[in-house]
Amino acid sequence: METTVPERGTGGRAAPVPRRPGRSPALSSGITKAAARIAAFAVCQAALVAGAGLLITGPARGLWPMTAEDAAVEALEDARTATLDTASSVASALGDTATVVGITLLVCLGLVLVPRLPRWREAVFLAVGVSLQSAVFVLITASVDRTRPDVERMDASPPTSSYTSGHTGAATALYAGLAVLVLSRVRAPWRRPLAAVLLLLPLLVGLARLYRGMHHPTDVAGGLANGALSLFVVGRALLPGHSWVGRPPADALGIAVAAAEQRPAPARRQATVIVNPTVTDEATREQLRLVLAQHGYRDTPFVDTTAQDPGGGQTAGALRAGAELIVVCGGDGTVRAVADALAGTGVPLVLVPSGTGNLLARNLGLPLGPADALAAGLTGEPRALDLGRIEGDGFPAVHFTAMAGAGLDAAMLEETSDRAKSALGWPAYVLAGAKGLRAPRMRLTATLDGGPELRRTARMVLIANIGTVQAGAAPVPDARPDDGLLDLAVFDPRGAGGWLRAAGVLLRGGGRGRGAKGPGANGTGPGASGRKTTAPSSTADSARGPVEFHTFRRAELSFARPQPREVDGDPVGPGLRLAAEVRPGALTVLMPAGER
Repeated sequence: METTVPERGTGGRAAPVPRRPGRSPALSSGITKAAARIAAFAVCQAALVAGAGLLITGPARGLWPMTAEDAAVEALEDARTATLDTASSVASALGDTATVVGITLLVCLGLVLVPRLPRWREAVFLAVGVSLQSAVFVLITASVDRTRPDVERMDASPPTSSYTSGHTGAATALYAGLAVLVLSRVRAPWRRPLAAVLLLLPLLVGLARLYRGMHHPTDVAGGLANGALSLFVVGRALLPGHSWVGRPPADALGIAVAAAEQRPAPARRQATVIVNPTVTDEATREQLRLVLAQHGYRDTPFVDTTAQDPGGGQTAGALRAGAELIVVCGGDGTVRAVADALAGTGVPLVLVPSGTGNLLARNLGLPLGPADALAAGLTGEPRALDLGRIEGDGFPAVHFTAMAGAGLDAAMLEETSDRAKSALGWPAYVLAGAKGLRAPRMRLTATLDGGPELRRTARMVLIANIGTVQAGAAPVPDARPDDGLLDLAVFDPRGAGGWLRAAGVLLRGGGRGRGAKGPGANGTGPGASGRKTTAPSSTADSARGPVEFHTFRRAELSFARPQPREVDGDPVGPGLRLAAEVRPGALTVLMPAGER
């Protein structure tokens, strides 16, 4: 839906303006267009393959190679052995309906649930590719009536026509689709051999169907064509980089600029976009440029981070060049580096989440789609947020936006290799965490705001500026990024019961509870101000629960022996000390009006 307003100087001629602020019409028509093109090309695909079948069974049935098909199938029948029978049964089963549907479902669930970055588009590509092949297959068999070869058939004959081979078509759509995903999304050296094996499977399925007397060679060729065309059509529509759905119309920039001219014209700041290239593809960049142009930011520079400089140097350079607005497009590590450079400058920041956790954006309730997040920020209002400042032996003082800590969580991050994360996603952290459970508990001493020393044992400690993480878990449920305080959480579960209680705190988000105080923990006072209070307790260890909470403005933590440590998800090496303090209102973030 669009509304129109009279265009100045054009005699009242109306120009389209998006109804939703920040949503360009150039960015809202891709899905519908992609679906329409898939449908149109699917009809053409069905007509092409069915037409070839009608040709094979009609005018061309007396021509070679159709005249040699029966002899080829009979030769395979004569070559049957017990070993080949078993091998062909296994190969044919790879194209069975139950096998194809089951593997497709498992892979799609894995693409969505397992990776650190859910691959929704790749999952839809595979599911729609297999489904489209099946739909076209049904249309073809209804149009082309071809009997099966006149040999002893080793499988029960389904009621469908011999043309095309449904097993071969389904296997092509599934296994060739997996090969496309492996080649386009995996960077490991084994990706090419794996893709070659996957591409070989449909050929083996087709050969098995010939061997078992179920199809003619041209039936198998038709199945291969049907599956391959299905993947081509759906891949062009959905896969990033060359997809119809991700490609704005040719006049998209003109549409965006026209929309910007219809908006009220506040003073535009000089902006710079800091981009993590490992989590931001070209299609996303193109959409961000359109949103920027729609809001009057034309020719905004995009500056990539590097492995050596994750964003701090680029931000400092942009500030020296006169940037008055910074847009950060990346994950938690990129946001931390940019925020560290912006701390205390007053230059506003727009968050465009593109990484794994995106914890600050989630806790602020910002949109998680890059284009929506950018539009929300550019039309938003400045809000002052706290930063944590942390230092320790072995690393200099840095700011953090979300959490820092020591112990089990840092060990998980430190022990998980990039290869394991790429192959397994978040389960790789679980495996590393299981290894960390064998380590002995840490002994630590904490001093909060100059108070008495707290001596504790723990599996891990978290220093938090925000409360929740992925999947709604809340390890530090009362932490807020604008309350002028940081939160300390000490996790020390003992036995199965302790771990269950700790898990309950994480899942319910009710460690302290609003306005409640627990033994040995500082609560959120129920007073009129709603502010947290800090009054460290000296309750005995036996009276404390598996998770203990405190709030503070400055904390000193020391460990009896070196512990792994992390800052906003990045390991900083083992050490004996952490010192953290809050910097109230040090970071200015642009947020949608009313978000508080």
